[in-house]
Amino acid sequence: MSTTTKQRSLGEILQEFRQFRHLLQQELQKVIVGQNEVIEQLFAAIFTRGHCLLEGVPGLAKTLMVSTLAQILDVSFKRVQFTPDLMPSDITGANVLEEDEHGRRNFRFVEGPIFTNILLADEINRTPPKTQAALLQAMQEHEISSGLNTYALPDPFFTIATQNPIEQEGTYPLPEAQLDRFMFNIKVGYPTAEEERQILAVTTRNEKVEVRKVLSARAILNLQKLVRSVAVTEHVIDYVARLVRATRPGDPTAPDFVKELVDWGAGPRAGQFLINGGKALAAMDGRFSVSIDDVKKIAVPVLRHRISTNFQAQAQGMATDDVIKRLVQVIPDPTVQKYV
Repeated sequence: MSTTTKQRSLGEILQEFRQFRHLLQQELQKVIVGQNEVIEQLFAAIFTRGHCLLEGVPGLAKTLMVSTLAQILDVSFKRVQFTPDLMPSDITGANVLEEDEHGRRNFRFVEGPIFTNILLADEINRTPPKTQAALLQAMQEHEISSGLNTYALPDPFFTIATQNPIEQEGTYPLPEAQLDRFMFNIKVGYPTAEEERQILAVTTRNEKVEVRKVLSARAILNLQKLVRSVAVTEHVIDYVARLVRATRPGDPTAPDFVKELVDWGAGPRAGQFLINGGKALAAMDGRFSVSIDDVKKIAVPVLRHRISTNFQAQAQGMATDDVIKRLVQVIPDPTVQKYV
């Protein structure tokens, strides 16, 4: 009886989670038209303590989407415009020498903009790797070091970075170690014809859209714990492991087209993000466990920045996304043993 009560209670909690997700989306879409997949992936990252890299041409409301999301979540938000002259201390903070009324001098740490819940690293590829690397420790350990001291960042902490994929002059490609810290590499595409008409109609009016706050920082932390408790079966773990290993050209299980078209594949962190992302999708849908379809749904944004295609792939017109979609098609679903 107690087990049934617990299951019913968990079911009620998951349904409430589902309602929160719909409420968040409704508020966000008061400002943002369309981009449903992008929004879903942003939510999935937030509920699993992940970070996102948003790629899209200028004018697709990437910055507006992140700032509006921060308003809805009732958390602190800082935006840093990444430029070639930006220094690491401009992000993390620095020790400054101060003199008190008695003439004694002491160093005091002045926090940088990274001490926030949501950090928007706008146009992250416009700053040199030295400054990009300032985010590495923060994104992985949720802390930063300055001098001999280490300072914890607020909880929750998310980095959402944007970059323009078409401009190459004056940009610095993100190192692989930096890219691997991002849970999702999300492509923000052009709106449909109907969405574009709606954008033009809404944004050219003399009206200010107000959004209301839905979730506090404490509520987000509680929902993150709930997502971690979503069940993952052995056959889903087996599928994720086979999918990730198949991206590596040196692995015996990799298909021939991967060995021909890929220089290097995804590491174990990709599998962790596939499972955690699947948990978030299941929880947001009010379900108790992760399905294979959940994993397939986020395979492209999780893997696209963790696979490097070679010149032969480029000659054949095969982008990284094409390789991943083909992999998802050829990797067989696990067979679940049925008991009679």
